[in-house]
Amino acid sequence: MTGRSAVPEVIWARPERAGRGPRAAYSRADIAAAAVRIADTDGLDAVSMRHVATELGCGTMSLYNYVPRKEDLYELMVDAISGEHEPWEPTGDWRADMLRVAHQTRALMHRHPWLPRLMSPVYGFSPNALRYLEHCLVCLDPLDASYGTKMELIAMLNAVVTTYVGNELATAERTRSLPWSEEQEQAMRTAYLGSRIATGAYPRMAAAFTQDAGPIDLEAVFERTLGRVLDAFEPKG
Repeated sequence: MTGRSAVPEVIWARPERAGRGPRAAYSRADIAAAAVRIADTDGLDAVSMRHVATELGCGTMSLYNYVPRKEDLYELMVDAISGEHEPWEPTGDWRADMLRVAHQTRALMHRHPWLPRLMSPVYGFSPNALRYLEHCLVCLDPLDASYGTKMELIAMLNAVVTTYVGNELATAERTRSLPWSEEQEQAMRTAYLGSRIATGAYPRMAAAFTQDAGPIDLEAVFERTLGRVLDAFEPKG
């Protein structure tokens, strides 16, 4: 295809439009916005070079002058969403600021449910991602740790949020596909579990459910999980 390269390259190091000819009709922001609209409406699997070209009103081959590969299109999309992170003046409390980052990321992923599928460290150094990382490092200035450790903290927090939101989205998708309500299924599964516990074959599980019968507060679990990640980076002694 036009504009494809046989060697590795970074989309951000390329000119906005490859080849000669008329002045570029679209910017990368235009292309990313079109792809994001498609993904938000119809899901990530609906994003294709042809679909994006149709959304923009251009030919598919013309689009390859701007974006040589579908993987580059994905990178443009991730960068566009990274730009939705809203920086703020750090408070001086690195834990509170990183918790705020985590909650902002979670909200952003729910706004764009396809995003967890594209999360990759390969896309971590696009223009908006770099601004996001720099903001996180500013928030972590009060933490007495090396920059390598701080980058690990950011990566770990992002991984926890991505995994948690991925599970939330998968559960919600499954629930929508069921011919019964979530409450009905929960009642059925609880009854079955209770019958298994009552056999006496699972004494520790029985003790666990006696100690905390539920229901599980998923928001509290999310907060505790984030807190435990941050605990691991607290200076010792």
